[in-house]
Amino acid sequence: MARISFSEQGLTPFEKLLGHNKMILEKWFSLEECFSNSKTFTPELKEEVRRTLAFNNGCEYCKAKGNPSDDITNSKVLAATKIADLVSKKRLIDNHEFNSLKKEFNDQEISELFALICFLTASQRFGALLDLQPSCSINSSSQINN
Repeated sequence: MARISFSEQGLTPFEKLLGHNKMILEKWFSLEECFSNSKTFTPELKEEVRRTLAFNNGCEYCKAKGNPSDDITNSKVLAATKIADLVSKKRLIDNHEFNSLKKEFNDQEISELFALICFLTASQRFGALLDLQPSCSINSSSQINN
């Protein structure tokens, strides 16, 4: 159970927590759509960044959607997840690490990658602060007792 009640706004448990503030929910969802619809990065890169961040940001709801992959071979995905890991561990990126990133991405891509990392971090920290837990459509404990 989350620390606050779910609102009537939104479809997912996350949206229902954010939905106590309808305008914020709408703008948040709009920004989420921008990242989802952007063709700058592959869905694989975005998902691996999300998974990497989830485990460092402590959101149980987000962690339940999957572990980071162990067998990434794409150099852009590897670079993006490495930076996401460093940032989510509250570590500043030194010049060497940033120059390595510039070998894989142009300035526009770096800007969008950092914006994506910050947006996902904010979303995951919001979930963690409110103790958002993974949802399950079947209440297994009530079925066992029946």
